Amino acid sequence: MTIDFSPSARSTLGIEWELALVDTDTGDLRQVAQTVLDAVAPADGTQHPTIRQELLLNTVEIVTGVCTDVPEAMADLAASTALVREVTEPLRVELMCAGTHPFGHWGSQKVTDKQRYATLIDRTQWWGRQMLIYGVHVHVGIESRDKVLPILGALLSYYPHLLSLSASSPFWDGRDTGYASNRALLFQQLPTAGLPFTTLRTWADLERYVDDMLLTGVIDDFDEVRWDLRPSPKFGTLEMRICDGVSNALELSAVAALTHCLVEKFSRMIDAGEPLPQMPSWFLAENKWRSARYGMEAIIILDEAGNEELVTDALGAVLEDVAPIADDLGCTRELMGVQEIIRTGGSAARQRVIAAASAPGDLGPVVGHLVREFHAGRPLDPS
Repeated sequence: MTIDFSPSARSTLGIEWELALVDTDTGDLRQVAQTVLDAVAPADGTQHPTIRQELLLNTVEIVTGVCTDVPEAMADLAASTALVREVTEPLRVELMCAGTHPFGHWGSQKVTDKQRYATLIDRTQWWGRQMLIYGVHVHVGIESRDKVLPILGALLSYYPHLLSLSASSPFWDGRDTGYASNRALLFQQLPTAGLPFTTLRTWADLERYVDDMLLTGVIDDFDEVRWDLRPSPKFGTLEMRICDGVSNALELSAVAALTHCLVEKFSRMIDAGEPLPQMPSWFLAENKWRSARYGMEAIIILDEAGNEELVTDALGAVLEDVAPIADDLGCTRELMGVQEIIRTGGSAARQRVIAAASAPGDLGPVVGHLVREFHAGRPLDPS
């Protein structure tokens, strides 16, 4: 089959932020997404352009338009968030974001009444019902489809950097999983989710893959390819879906800036005829597991030679490398937020500090901390 790719202006940007709706008094999840969506819907009854429904009724997703840089995207998200809060505050509902809700039980959540979601749950059953998870997606515009898969392959080398920075799902169903990102390993249980196939090197390879998936009934359309990093043909972007939900604007802008810079870096390397970094699939899988397990304490594999380094040290080198690109893209300040994440140890570590200081089994204070970080727009000292 032919997959049309609608080229975008180079290195334009879009961000999607999935937000949990939690009760102000109990911290538990509230099933009021449809109330929010109805309240913000345009007068003609169409979907709001930047506030969207998601799989579960405890979630709304806010999305940006096509932006030129990270500051513009963050301002766009802030405007949408303010509109949502006008609706949620009278309902005594707060906004929160993390890879998982610390104590919400998956079996108590209601699925949005939409055929695509019903079909997903019917097919995936137990695993699909457990998708009580939240993520961040960053789209970066690509001007030529021939660049998309080479850049995708290169960006996979930085998978552990991005997941470690965002890891925020240590708790699941009221228990400490021992992982920094339980979401990353849970989500990959869905068909077509997880790491993309590194054997897909050209657009023709991708078309053959999608054709096979359609032929055998694995998917009904391209959107059901749920890789952690995937092309988005209708938007003309590369979509980074690696990250856990991010609890505050500073950390979100840092992750978006790093993604933005890396994609532009690899695009420039292609233009200059330089070879892009590549890693064997077994190293990529191990890096995903290490960053999910250890977060900001992960020792990651850097290259196909098998060299290793603590992720925080590796990030320092990356920041130095992409600094000139950040200056060109207008996101130097936002990129420096990576240093703040390193300083504060990441969301998973902060959540565990709060949990350790609370009554055994009581994760309500963790939710409270995440809500306060969302309000503050930056990571807060949990001590």
